[in-house]
Amino acid sequence: MALEKAQQIVSSNSVVVFSKSYCPFCVDVKKLLSQLGASFKAIELDTESDGSEIQAALAQLTGQRTVPNVFIGGKHIGGCDVTTTLHKEGKLVPLLTEAGAAISSA
Repeated sequence: MALEKAQQIVSSNSVVVFSKSYCPFCVDVKKLLSQLGASFKAIELDTESDGSEIQAALAQLTGQRTVPNVFIGGKHIGGCDVTTTLHKEGKLVPLLTEAGAAISSA
């Protein structure tokens, strides 16, 4: 059930950040995406009634249990380190653009 929900969320949004509201790495990724002007859906697993089940399902799906767990264009990207590294390498904006999520040229 949680796996289907996670897959449905990923497939219906160009960018998804599975997050926890108190996680500083999650805050960094969401701030970066916001600064880039990207539209994204943040799922705060600590406030979702089935958040722990979704997190377990994501671990099954991606092999990554930690948050943030970032998906762009339906593809699993990784966590904070991978997302910020992609940005430093100039690869994040093209991914966002390709997914239809980049709405400004920051």
